[in-house]
Amino acid sequence: MSVLFWVNIILLAILIALILNWAYYKYMARRFATVLEEDEFKEGMRKAQIIDVREKNEFDSGHILGARSIPYPMLMQSLASIRKDQPVYLYDTRTALSTRAAKKLRKNGYNNIFILKDGFEGWTGKTKGKKYE
Repeated sequence: MSVLFWVNIILLAILIALILNWAYYKYMARRFATVLEEDEFKEGMRKAQIIDVREKNEFDSGHILGARSIPYPMLMQSLASIRKDQPVYLYDTRTALSTRAAKKLRKNGYNNIFILKDGFEGWTGKTKGKKYE
């Protein structure tokens, strides 16, 4: 068997792994939260807690107007600041961190959890970024 054959097998295995990873996160997002399109997210965000789970430097470079930064690694230490009686709207760059955050919140008794479908990457609404002088 030629080297080209094995390169193709390896590339196919990588492609399959990427597809399975994508499918896993899509399934997990739906299991622990409701995934919202941008217009649905905008509609309900006035009555919700909007949480950006990206790292602080990403938040500072640009975030959804009205969101607060709770980086995913700090989520468990910040549970006291997240109300259980109000909807929690989560987003990150895409949806992987939001899905993990939704799972942690669900396990800690939160029920109204929503994830922005395409994350900040797909957001076209109002944003705010830190102004550097």
